[in-house]
Amino acid sequence: MKIEILGMGCQKCNNLYENAKQAAVELGLTPEIVKVEDIKEIMKYGVMTTPALVVDGIVKVAGKVPGKEEIKGYLK
Repeated sequence: MKIEILGMGCQKCNNLYENAKQAAVELGLTPEIVKVEDIKEIMKYGVMTTPALVVDGIVKVAGKVPGKEEIKGYLK
């Protein structure tokens, strides 16, 4: 499993990264978690508002910071 956090390194992006990491740990998962800060790479996903959560190449949420419980739903 690969989780990507799309964003330019803002506090919301960092919060999403931490929430995703904690959600994965609580589910017993060991995914690759990557921060994507290159605007050209972000645009490839069609994301216009960051932060965004991408799981295995599929944008799950954009423009907000979901909590751990919401992220767990995307990872199951």
